[in-house]
Amino acid sequence: MLDSQDIVRFREEGYLVFERLIHGTRLDYYLAAFDELVEKSRSLNEPAPHFSLELDAEEKPIAGMLHKVQGVCLVEPRILELAQEPAILDRIESLLGPNIDLFGTKFFPKLAGGGTSTHWHQDNYYFGTDSDQIISCGIYLQDADAENGCLQVVPGSHRSGRIVEHERDPQTHGSWTRVDEQQAVMLPVAAGTVVLFSANLLHGTADNTSTRTRYSTAWHYIPGDLDLANFPRGDYDDRHTVRGQ
Repeated sequence: MLDSQDIVRFREEGYLVFERLIHGTRLDYYLAAFDELVEKSRSLNEPAPHFSLELDAEEKPIAGMLHKVQGVCLVEPRILELAQEPAILDRIESLLGPNIDLFGTKFFPKLAGGGTSTHWHQDNYYFGTDSDQIISCGIYLQDADAENGCLQVVPGSHRSGRIVEHERDPQTHGSWTRVDEQQAVMLPVAAGTVVLFSANLLHGTADNTSTRTRYSTAWHYIPGDLDLANFPRGDYDDRHTVRGQ
C-alpha cells in the first residue's frame, strides 16, 4: 500500500501522515464509542481500572475529567475494529510484513480547558527497548490544531536509535524529556487522520487550551514474532494479533 517514496520518507523522517483515512459512517461509529467512554468517566471521583483522571495543581485527580483510558481495546471491543481497519493495516504491512500484532492501546480524550495527553518523549522509553520494529500509530478522531494540542514531532530524531534521558513530572502523568523546539514540526490534521511514526521518534503534544475536545488514540504495531519482554504474546492482555498468524 505504501510506495517506495513513502517507505524512504518513513525511514528518513520517522513519520507519515494520512489525512482523513477514516471517514464517513466509520468515523461516526468510532466517535460514538469514545463518547460513551467519556460519559462513563463523568461519574468518577478517583481513578478506576483502565481510567485515569487529569491532575490539579496539588497532584490530586480532578473528578469527572478523563485523562486516559489505558487498554482501551480491552474496555471497548469496538475500538479493536479501528486498529484493524484495512486502510491502516495495509500501510503497516508495507513496513513490517504480513504478520502484525498490536499492543498498548490508549484513548486520550483531551477534554476542553486543560486536557492533556503526552509531552515530549519517545515511546520506546516506556517499553524498555530501542527496537526499530515498533511503529506507533496516532488516530485523530476530531480536528487537531495548535489550540487543542495537535501532535508535534522532531523529524529524523529516531535515526540515532538512542533513548534519551526522561524525567518524571509529578504534576503530570508520565515522564518527559526536552527538545530543541526549533527543530520540531507541528502536525495540525483533520478528523479521521492517521499518523504512523517510529517508536524512537521524539514527539509530544501541548495541553488543550481550547473549548473543543480532541479525541485521539495511540497504540503500537509490531511483527507478530517480535519478542518484547514486557509485552509477551499470549500473556499480555493488551497485545492482539490483528493480521496473519
